[in-house]
Amino acid sequence: MMDWIPVVFVTFKVLVLGTGMFFAIKWHYDQEKKGNDQAKEKRAVLRAGGIVAAVFVLSLLGLGLLTVTLSRMLGLDLTFP
Repeated sequence: MMDWIPVVFVTFKVLVLGTGMFFAIKWHYDQEKKGNDQAKEKRAVLRAGGIVAAVFVLSLLGLGLLTVTLSRMLGLDLTFP
C-alpha cells in the first residue's frame, strides 16, 4: 500500500510555492508600474543599510582585536596546531 504522507506534503508544497511565486511576480510587476518615484527613498535606504553594515563590520573587527589582545595579556596560547 502506498504511503500518503509524501503525496500530501508534496502537493501542499507545490501549491504553497506556486501561490508564493504568483504573488511575488505580481508584486514586482506592480512595483515596476509605480515608476521611479521611490528611487530616492530606495537610495536612502540602501545608503543607511551600507552604513549599518560598515559599522557592524568595524565593530566585529574591533571586538576580534580586543579579544586577541586580552587573550595574549592573559597568556593564552593562540597558535594553530
